[in-house]
Amino acid sequence: MHDRLSELSVRDLLERLSSSAPIPGGGSASALAAAMGASLVHMVVQLTAGRPAAAQHEPALARIGTDAARLRDELIGLAELDAAAYAGVVASRRLPRDSEAERAERETRVAAATHDATAAPLAAAQASATVLKLAEQVAPIGNRNAISDAGVAGSLAASALRGAALNVRINLPYLATDDPLGPAADAEIRDLLDGLDERELALRRTVDERMR
Repeated sequence: MHDRLSELSVRDLLERLSSSAPIPGGGSASALAAAMGASLVHMVVQLTAGRPAAAQHEPALARIGTDAARLRDELIGLAELDAAAYAGVVASRRLPRDSEAERAERETRVAAATHDATAAPLAAAQASATVLKLAEQVAPIGNRNAISDAGVAGSLAASALRGAALNVRINLPYLATDDPLGPAADAEIRDLLDGLDERELALRRTVDERMR
């Protein structure tokens, strides 16, 4: 079993991503990018809460901070899950298929592994979208000295959403034809990506205006 991604140093993680090994890949990288975005949202909250100028926003800041911390941990877990799921795909594709029974078993295992490898980045895409929403919420009320961090958080979350969506879409053709995840995931990804460019642009404008 591979080392847990969360236990690797930054350099070791990047070297692992740089290698010819298929795990971890883009799905895990996307989830970790969103986790960094969530961490930055939390940092902006920490640098804002308790300041006199933010008194009226304290309830919102508390909620945003709690949600950001939860999503950070969730996304770290999803990065691990994505790596494990794709490891399952690799292992199932290597199963023997000499006999009819072996082929049937392999087909069943591949279908189950592909389902998991689609569900993990789908969950990461959903979580990334929520991180982006938190960045949108904290940008207008966060400490102006940390407003650039809110912008970075949003950019990371948007990129993570796009990356996770790619990892969902590449698996869709390989799902079993009777797997309901296929049409559901396709529809969900379309919804999550709809208007994403405009949202990211609006967030950048908010950040730019508050940095002036």
